[in-house]
Amino acid sequence: MGASDTVDHIGTGGYDPARPPLPAPGRSEGGASGERLVLFTDAVTAISITLLILPLIDLVPEAVSAHQQASEVLTGHLDQIWSFLLSFAVIANIWQEHHRTFSSVARVTRSLTVWNMGWLLSVVVLPLPTEMIGAFGRNRFVAAFYYTVLLASMVCRLAMLRILKTTPGLVEGDGEEGRRKISDLYTVSCLNVLLLVLALVLALAVPVLQYYSLLLLLLPRRAFLRGRRAR
Repeated sequence: MGASDTVDHIGTGGYDPARPPLPAPGRSEGGASGERLVLFTDAVTAISITLLILPLIDLVPEAVSAHQQASEVLTGHLDQIWSFLLSFAVIANIWQEHHRTFSSVARVTRSLTVWNMGWLLSVVVLPLPTEMIGAFGRNRFVAAFYYTVLLASMVCRLAMLRILKTTPGLVEGDGEEGRRKISDLYTVSCLNVLLLVLALVLALAVPVLQYYSLLLLLLPRRAFLRGRRAR
């Protein structure tokens, strides 16, 4: 056996075409790590939540051109301010839930990335119905549009949690604690979808409750999970 054969045999040199290269740590077969996907998602979400304020900024030169009082920028556009605050809280909440989902994800699959892009699409679209709320007020079509976009984001998150729950090796450690965490998040996400559907029905049936029915999402879901573990 020659020197080169000895080096190849102990694995410190040479190249064996029959042996596929090992994947880089923290990467899936698709080549993207969980951290990279989270960073991209955070950047897009930050841009989307920033866009919410732009229509309110445009009100300032409009008020100057109309020779209005400075206070009328706020007092004369309460619907726009309300819709801004509503969507800011909504995006902040769904981003927090997304961050909680991906906090322990080390690797991603193609299907997980696709569903994440669907989630991002819903976040990017949300400023549109937000502006429509300020322009049209309590309108059933606008309410249905707003709730549908929000429902799409929750369905995408539910699909991502389903993938994480059923695909081993994506969560760091992939131990009992990690699997229980994903399972709990999946249960809460299912409950969120059901509550949002109920909120949509209430918003369309009782216009005075439009958007206030979102408060259903603040029900104590953690208490539900603690009771589930106790059983």
